[in-house]
Amino acid sequence: MSQREGSLEDPQAESSISLLPHLEAKIRQTHSLARLLTRYAEQLLQEYVQHQGEPFGLPGFSPPRLPVAGLSAPAPGHAGLPVSERLRLDAAALAALPPLLDGVRRRQAELNPRAPRLLRRLEDAARQARALGAAVETVLAALGAATRGPRAEPAVPAAAPAAPGGFSAKVLGLRVCGLYGEWVSRTEGDLGQLVPGGPA
Repeated sequence: MSQREGSLEDPQAESSISLLPHLEAKIRQTHSLARLLTRYAEQLLQEYVQHQGEPFGLPGFSPPRLPVAGLSAPAPGHAGLPVSERLRLDAAALAALPPLLDGVRRRQAELNPRAPRLLRRLEDAARQARALGAAVETVLAALGAATRGPRAEPAVPAAAPAAPGGFSAKVLGLRVCGLYGEWVSRTEGDLGQLVPGGPA
C-alpha cells in the first residue's frame, strides 16, 4: 500500500522511468531504418548510373557538382555539433529530399521510360526519406529537442537547359541521389551515437 502511495506522490518519476525503454526502442528502430536505407541508397545510386549511358559509370568520369536548390551536402563541421543539433540538420535534409527525388523521378520517366525498376526505386526513396525524417523528429521530440518551427517545402529546381540526351538533368539527378545517400548515412551515424552500447 505504501509503495502505491509513493508512486502516486511522484508520478513524474514513474513516467520518466517508463519512458526510457520506449525511447531506447524508438532510437534503435530509427537507427535500424537508417542503416537499411543506407544500403538502399547505394543500390539506387548504382541503378541510376546504369541507366544514364556514357559517360556515366566510365572510369575517371567526374560529373560537375551542380548546386541543388534547398539542399547541400553534410558540412565537415557537422560531426562536431551536439547530437541533437546534428539530428535537427538530418531531419531538415530528409524533409527537403522527397520533392527533389520526385523531380528526378519525373525527369527519368521522360529520359528512361523503359526503366520501371529505377522509377520505382526513386519513388520508394522519396517515401523512405519522409518516413525516416518523421522518425528522427519523433526521437528529437522524445529527447525534448524538437525541431524549431515549420519548414517551408524547398522549391524543386526546374530542369536546366540540357544538352542532347538531357545531360544536365542526368547530372542533377545523380547529385540528388548522391545527397540522399550522404544524408541517410549521416543520419545513421548520428543515431548510432544515441544507441545504448553504441559509440560514445
